[in-house]
Amino acid sequence: MYVVPLINTGSFSLDAAGVAGFFGGDETLSAMATVHLYRGRRWLGWYNSPGSYTVAKRYGQLANSRFWDGLFPGPNFEPAETFGLDGKPGPRYVASLSGTDMATGHLAYLAIQISRELKGMAVRGESSTETLPAAVTVIRVGDVTDMRRVGKMSIHHALLATIPITISIAACFSCAIVNDWLAFSLILLGIISSGITCLVIGTARLRLQAPTNVTPGVPPGDGLLLTPRDVVVLKGSEKDVNVITKGHFELDMHGGKEYRSVGLCSLLLLAQFLLQLLLIPQATLFGQVMFLSSLAASWAYNSFLSSLESEKIQGDLLCKVLRVEEGSIQKYYIHNRRSQAVFACSILSDGIETDEDFDAERMLSLFVPNKTRVWNLWRKKVAAQLKSTCPDKKIHVTAEEKEGLCEEQCKLLDTFLDDAQRAFKAYRERAGGLRSINSSQSWEAKDVV
Repeated sequence: MYVVPLINTGSFSLDAAGVAGFFGGDETLSAMATVHLYRGRRWLGWYNSPGSYTVAKRYGQLANSRFWDGLFPGPNFEPAETFGLDGKPGPRYVASLSGTDMATGHLAYLAIQISRELKGMAVRGESSTETLPAAVTVIRVGDVTDMRRVGKMSIHHALLATIPITISIAACFSCAIVNDWLAFSLILLGIISSGITCLVIGTARLRLQAPTNVTPGVPPGDGLLLTPRDVVVLKGSEKDVNVITKGHFELDMHGGKEYRSVGLCSLLLLAQFLLQLLLIPQATLFGQVMFLSSLAASWAYNSFLSSLESEKIQGDLLCKVLRVEEGSIQKYYIHNRRSQAVFACSILSDGIETDEDFDAERMLSLFVPNKTRVWNLWRKKVAAQLKSTCPDKKIHVTAEEKEGLCEEQCKLLDTFLDDAQRAFKAYRERAGGLRSINSSQSWEAKDVV
């Protein structure tokens, strides 16, 4: 009796075409974006990477001419934005002395991300007045002397690329041994196109671009980065703080504004996708399995690189350029918004209490803009203490000042003022540590070189 086999191995074809062109595209883009962050990464892209169509479509838009715009339609972003090194909107920045009030960009966004990663110290308050805890992070910026080149992270993570490289080369030669030259050629094409693209893109140099000159006599750049919940207090000269508030990462790529070399790499990746789409189903079953094996190893490595949090790495590199010491970022958790306002403004007012340009009420209103009588009186009394050089901050409200307030409003005002008094005391207890932050030495992050 003749039994029909479930699988006809003679005609069986594993169609891997869709996988070759589309699978793993997002992971490959994320992995490619690390080429400017890790030392030696640009030399280690020689493996058969998936997602060639997605990568070609994205990076092809970087090339800027009529020909490339027709081949890869879409907006022409700057290189830093294309590789995720710029483009994120930052928080609002308000300077305490110069009056600057502006929106910020990617570097201020990174400063906020750095503050959120830190572990903070809790500032105790009255449990009955505790609402949503808010954080105050203090960053003292050092003397920024060189922005032309930004350091890179250690080569350790990049060296793991030897695994997909070895598997891709082994798969390629395995196909040659069994005389499957079609699969051999397509795996080799993937290795070459990925390696050349990584090498070309990796030639760009990462640097910081920010105003280097300031008007003589300009006051310090101390100010606040404000988010709906947390706040970052920046301390430093105007020139150095400008790096965070007005600066951005820049990729200095060869080829001018047209970026023809990137366009050619994208064209090569597109050709790889089309050839794999058409020819991989014609290879032997063994060749198709080898092809998929190389893609799987490359996808696993790309996924690993994608998990390394590019923004955290950028933050570490930014701290090195800003010469921020390892212990010079301090974070405090405050039990409500009004106490947060008093604590943050106390940091800003330290040493400039008598400066007429320091508008204490305006700074407090950034946190609590309410225009009721209770809040107006609260801001007035707290601002007076912020402008006072007396170390013992004591808030007194006369009966005349409370005139017209009902019993409930008086009770509410007393609660608010008690919170302010505790915030002043908490700052006083920590003022020595905040003032002792020394910005004369540079912080060398362990993995940054």
